[in-house]
Amino acid sequence: MTQTFNRIFIRYPVKTKRALEILPGFVSWMLILFPLWGSFFIPLVVAYFILFFDVYWFYKSFSLVITAYISSRKIRQAEKENWLEAAKPLENFENTSHIVIIPNYKETLEKLRKTIESLADQSFPAKRIYVVLAMEKRETEAKERAEKLTTEFKDVFGDIFATFHPDIQGEVKGKSSNESYAGKVAYKKLTKEKKIDYDFTTISSVDADSIFDKQYFSYLTFLFLTDKNRYEKFWQSANVNYNNFWNVPAPIRVISFFGSLYRTALLVQKDRLVSNSTYSLSLKLMHEIGFWDTDVIPEDYRIFFKAFFKKQGQVYMEPIFLKTSMDAPLSSSYVKSLNNKYQQERRWSWGASDDALFIKWWLTIPNVPFFRKTHLVFNVLVDHFLWPVNWFIITIAANIMPFVNPVFTRTTLGYNLPRMAGFILTLCLLATFGMIIIDYRQRSSHQKTSKKRQLLFPLEFLLLPIIGFFLSSLPALISHTQLMLGKRLEYKVTEKL
Repeated sequence: MTQTFNRIFIRYPVKTKRALEILPGFVSWMLILFPLWGSFFIPLVVAYFILFFDVYWFYKSFSLVITAYISSRKIRQAEKENWLEAAKPLENFENTSHIVIIPNYKETLEKLRKTIESLADQSFPAKRIYVVLAMEKRETEAKERAEKLTTEFKDVFGDIFATFHPDIQGEVKGKSSNESYAGKVAYKKLTKEKKIDYDFTTISSVDADSIFDKQYFSYLTFLFLTDKNRYEKFWQSANVNYNNFWNVPAPIRVISFFGSLYRTALLVQKDRLVSNSTYSLSLKLMHEIGFWDTDVIPEDYRIFFKAFFKKQGQVYMEPIFLKTSMDAPLSSSYVKSLNNKYQQERRWSWGASDDALFIKWWLTIPNVPFFRKTHLVFNVLVDHFLWPVNWFIITIAANIMPFVNPVFTRTTLGYNLPRMAGFILTLCLLATFGMIIIDYRQRSSHQKTSKKRQLLFPLEFLLLPIIGFFLSSLPALISHTQLMLGKRLEYKVTEKL
């Protein structure tokens, strides 16, 4: 079967790619508009669809609470462990090193310094950490900033140096192409100078605002050395937006709240966990798969699925039960901050552009376990396809039908539909209260604020209907539509003061 699909993709490369690129937007628009056109022709089906979707949302809400609670407990337990002492007795501990790639463009000196300081403060010996500042050559201030940082930290790490990614024809400007260039330079430099042991070195993709837990690389070392399948693994911590939680506008804070909980909950969801933002893998695996791709904007999902299919399904995600704290978008004004968040959501939702390739790999690459590859790809597609849809169905769909088809409202189901939908979604508030408690317990050690502000924070959730549309559903819908029309997205760095 894979050979048949492969022949189709080879014979019609452009048409198959465009058809699959249209798919996310087509599905999203069909589901969004379904309550409108469906209410005329198949109102009964629409009513059950809305109720089913609300029950699905109820399940998702409480599932998030349960998994976030389990993860947060495991994180608290892991934070109490001494991972350096656990790793030291292991064979090849002294041979283990870590390469850290920090791609950045127009980031402030202070922002980068804080990230590097979190690396310098690691319990793992800093002399076996190698920091690579992945700069863009086109940025005029990059060289000066790199020189200041490398001079400041030259005696701290095994090495710290900068790479300057040139504009190369055929590449997409952004994080992926930049860190691919930096990773290849670092590999050649460090292996040639014999500073690292190729078989016992990890490489990490690190956002410029990442503040690591002090035990991250000790914990990573322990997991790496105790895993006989270490060359088939990615490692992922809980990436949370706690650095400036109380400094950002309320709408961004609410979005950051849900995003942090969601990424925390993923740690215990096995194949639902896919590399995101800041993650680690062995240098050997990275070298075998040819480093990051240079023709893509969203790099984190792409690198995992690239490895997964190249290794015929023998690649897995492993959780690191620690928090890596990052910044939420923040600019010089309230409006600029909201625009920054909107642009960030546009870039993240552009991850749907990879769906065409994931589907192609799913159809054409042989000898990959069917059920596992289907589970992985299906979960990603559902997340991407429903991203723009969720808000419309849970917020307004049940109330549209009485206006579109008033006759149907005279039936028992039609009359009770808004009430039943409202009741189900009201129950979801219980899950929200659970999330607030879990978030408070997990976040309280990061950034202090007044008790009054803590108590008033739940009132900000009253903004959810507006926030959900403008800072989640709308940017995702525009990205899907842009992809449908065959237009490309320009990479824009999210400003984080």
